[in-house]
Amino acid sequence: MRLASLVLALALALSFAGCGKNNVVSDENALKTPEEQVEENKKITDDQVNLVQFNDVPAGAEVALIETSMGDITVALYPEFAPKAVENFLALTHSGYYTGLKFHRVVNNYLIQSGDPTGTGTGGESSFKDESENKVGFAQEHSLNLWNFKGAVGMAPSGDGTNGSQFYIVQNSVLEDETLTKMEEAAFPKKVIDKYKEIGGAPWLDGKNTVFGYVIDGMDILEEIASVEVDENRVPVEDVIITQITIIER
Repeated sequence: MRLASLVLALALALSFAGCGKNNVVSDENALKTPEEQVEENKKITDDQVNLVQFNDVPAGAEVALIETSMGDITVALYPEFAPKAVENFLALTHSGYYTGLKFHRVVNNYLIQSGDPTGTGTGGESSFKDESENKVGFAQEHSLNLWNFKGAVGMAPSGDGTNGSQFYIVQNSVLEDETLTKMEEAAFPKKVIDKYKEIGGAPWLDGKNTVFGYVIDGMDILEEIASVEVDENRVPVEDVIITQITIIER
C-alpha cells in the first residue's frame, strides 16, 4: 500500500473532469500528462460528485445476494453509472457462472477477489460476444459518483478493455496520512478525500478499475473472509466458496 500511495499523484490522476456526468472513456484521458490531468481534476466541483454508494437503495432496485461458505454479502448495483459492468455481472449471475467459484485472492487490509473458474487469477470471461460469437472483454467505465471506498465492488481486469468475470470487494479500513496527502496533491474532490479518511478504501484503483457495486449488508462477512489464513500466493488455505449469487429486488 505504501508504494501505491507514493505514485498516486502521478500514476492515478483522476481523469474524470470535463467528461460528462456519468462515464468517461479512458483512452481519451490517457493522452494527458499527469500534470495536465491534475489541472483537469481541479475543475471538478462538489455538485459534480454524488457519493451514491451511501444513498438509500431505491425500492424495487435490483441487488445481488452473494452467498458464500462463510456467510452472505448483499451488494447494491449501479447500472446508471457502470452499465456494461452491471449488464455483464447480471448475465453471468443469471447463467450460474459464479456458483461454486473460490475467492482465489485474499489480501487482508486490501481486498478479496473472485470470479475466475480456474481459481488461478488468470481465467474467466465476460458475457459479451463479438460478431463471430467469440467471448470478448469490455472497457473500463469511470464515474465521479463511484469510488473504491471500503465495500466497493469492482472489476478486476488485466488491462483496459479486458474486463471479464473477475471482481473484487475492497476491505481496507484505514489510509495512511501519506496516501491522503497524495490524494490532495492529485486534486481529489474534498468530499471524496473526507469519506476515504472516514471509512478507508483503495483510492489507487480510482480511475483505473470499474466500480459497479457496493456492499450494503454483510460487511462483517467481508471482514471474516479477508481475515482467513492464506498461503504465500494469498490464496486461502481453506477454500472460501461462492455457493450462489441471486439477484433480488430491494
